[in-house]
Amino acid sequence: MKQRSTVLIVAILVLAVAGIALFILWLGRPNMTTAELRQRIGQMLLVGFRGAEASQTSTIVAAIRDLNLGGVILFDIDVPSGRTIPRNIVDPAQTRKLIADLQRWSPTSLWVAVDAEGGKVNRLKAKYGFLEIPSAEEMGQMGPVATREIADKLAGELANLGFNLDFAPVVDVNVNPQNPVIGALGRSFSADPDQVTACAAAFIEGMHSQRIATSLKHFPGHGSSADDSHLGLVDVTSSWTTRELIPYRDLISRGLVDMVMTAHVINRSVDPDYPATLSTRFIGPILREQFQFKGPVVSDDLEMGAITQNFGFEEALIRAVNAGCDLLILSNNGSLYDDSAAYRAAEAIYQAVRSGRISSTRIWQSSERLRTLKEAFGVLPPTTLVETGSSP
Repeated sequence: MKQRSTVLIVAILVLAVAGIALFILWLGRPNMTTAELRQRIGQMLLVGFRGAEASQTSTIVAAIRDLNLGGVILFDIDVPSGRTIPRNIVDPAQTRKLIADLQRWSPTSLWVAVDAEGGKVNRLKAKYGFLEIPSAEEMGQMGPVATREIADKLAGELANLGFNLDFAPVVDVNVNPQNPVIGALGRSFSADPDQVTACAAAFIEGMHSQRIATSLKHFPGHGSSADDSHLGLVDVTSSWTTRELIPYRDLISRGLVDMVMTAHVINRSVDPDYPATLSTRFIGPILREQFQFKGPVVSDDLEMGAITQNFGFEEALIRAVNAGCDLLILSNNGSLYDDSAAYRAAEAIYQAVRSGRISSTRIWQSSERLRTLKEAFGVLPPTTLVETGSSP
């Protein structure tokens, strides 16, 4: 009888705790209007576009205003046209004016991003009148002190032009020097993860000196791959090791990481079906839980071959959000150009929330992480992103 009473008491306590937890969740549920939901979804999109100028009638300006876009990314060449159409970056004066005009037409303030790693991956080339920046490989050979000096100069140039987000540094460990997209292009600081960490830290500190946000890339590691994820899905199952996570772990522990960009690489020993960008088994378990990273996660371009050749447009967006990506890149600079890409993406995510395929909590979490980072770097003054509803 005494044993039965004990079991009954335990059962009642369990039910009570569960009820309290459900009540707390109910109280904290996102209570967003349709307008706010759409605004928050817009903040999760960072898109590419054609045009070296921006006016009130520009397609990109219409998308910025209609969707409350979170940001744009600028390029110097237009890939879909075979480089026959001017893209965004012509020279310093033109680039500065383009960015100022884009910000002027934004209802809040934009991330204006660029890939300025140095070496072969730098949209701000010396032939256009910008600084000559060594590659990451060269900086790694020079060491952290020289890397910091170079980063200080690059950051000054970016800030002067109006950029506020640099998709750098690459923290891929140079496991395979013949890797066509990392090692062979000189994009890795070193084959030693500690040297990668030291040089990446110096690069980030240089960017921070001018309030330029950065993004580590490409999580969980692209340095051991033998293929290019721009062209197709890259399998690192047999080559990847946990050594490639060391720069992420150490830089996060030092509080230096603003964003982390995912890689379109598949590791079938972790997830047999999906690359890291679309997998629930990487971002949450490793970045969020193991490394305790609190900032935004950004997808690599969702229009790269690794994604477009294997997953539908809507499927990729939904899976990326559910995997834990907060900012979604649609470069419009792959095999095709589509002026409606941002609209299609915003609508797909909105409908996925309405149908229950994406929870409203995920949208709230992502937009809040992005708002917090924008405020930290002065892109937004406090609490100007959107009218906030009840927070989860």
